Amino acid sequence: MSSSEVNVENRPLGSLLHNWVEERATALLDNTGPKSHINRNGHMGILTVDMTSKIHGVSTVKAAFTTPTGPRVRHKGLRAELLEKCLIKTISEQIQADLNPELPAQELCSVTRADYAAEGFKSVRSAPSTDHDYKTNQAITFWSENYQKVQGVTGVGTPDGPFKKNTTFSTPISECLDNPMDFTHEN
Repeated sequence: MSSSEVNVENRPLGSLLHNWVEERATALLDNTGPKSHINRNGHMGILTVDMTSKIHGVSTVKAAFTTPTGPRVRHKGLRAELLEKCLIKTISEQIQADLNPELPAQELCSVTRADYAAEGFKSVRSAPSTDHDYKTNQAITFWSENYQKVQGVTGVGTPDGPFKKNTTFSTPISECLDNPMDFTHEN
C-alpha cells in the first residue's frame, strides 16, 4: 500500500489530497465545535491568540519591500537645477513652435454675408395666389404629388388625402359582400 493511498483513505472529506501537514496541525482544533461551523468559519486561534486584535492595513509584501528612495544629498546645486529647467522649457517651446506653426488669422464670414448679401437688394414677399389653410389642407410634398408612382400604397380613396387610413385590405369578406362599392375610388 503506497503513501498516497493511505492519505486518500484517512483524509477527512473536504480537504486537499496531499494536505496532511495542515490536517495534522488542526486535528486537535477539530473537536472544538460542530464540523459545519469549522468548515464555514475556519479554526479560531491558529493565526493569533488575541481575538480582539485588529487587522493591520499593511501586507507582508508591502512591509518587506518598500519603494526605493533616491539619495537624500544634492548632486547639483540649486542654481544649476533652475538653469537646466529653464533651458528645457525654452527649448521645448521652440521645438513646439517649429513643429506646430500658428495659423494665420482668417476672416470669419458666414455664408449669408458672403453669398446672399447683394447690394441694393430688398426682400419683398409675394402675395399668395390662392387661400391655403395649413390646419385643414393636405400638405404638398413630393410623395403627395407622385402617389400614383409609389409602390406599396393601397387604393387611394380621395386625391386630397392619398395617405389616409384605408382598411379595405383588412376588412372581413362577409362585410365586403354587403357593400360592393368599397373597391371603387370616390370622386
